[in-house]
Amino acid sequence: MQELTLGTMIAVFEEMFGRWLFWGLVAAAVVITGLYLMVLIRDRRVSWRKFLVAQLSMPVGAVAAVLFLQQITHSHLRDMGGPVDWLVLIGVAGLGGVGLAIMVYTLQSLLRRPGRDAGRDAGRDAVPEVRAVGAVPVVLEGS
Repeated sequence: MQELTLGTMIAVFEEMFGRWLFWGLVAAAVVITGLYLMVLIRDRRVSWRKFLVAQLSMPVGAVAAVLFLQQITHSHLRDMGGPVDWLVLIGVAGLGGVGLAIMVYTLQSLLRRPGRDAGRDAGRDAVPEVRAVGAVPVVLEGS
């Protein structure tokens, strides 16, 4: 492999995971990302309660991604060689954690109606509306 192109990377991943699993993972990532963007646009804010729960799921996603990759590549931690192997392991763990966090946040937002969280998060997530009247900013209470 003399050149690192997108086509080369797709071929390598198809060989590692198999054609159906690789493209299934790509499709799942696209769908979850699209739903995440839809939820953010629909809610017009980030629910910090959901965000916290999503962050708490990150270690589970990190470990699951590493175990999944080890299963696919038929390797173990004892097979780790140089620093590049450890950097790849950290990268896989990081992406697994972030991926699961996005999925958990999205599922929470889709399963709970937006109005249901508004009452519970009102004191924590509510940001008062600020409008400029002339040159003086005015905070509107209860907005």
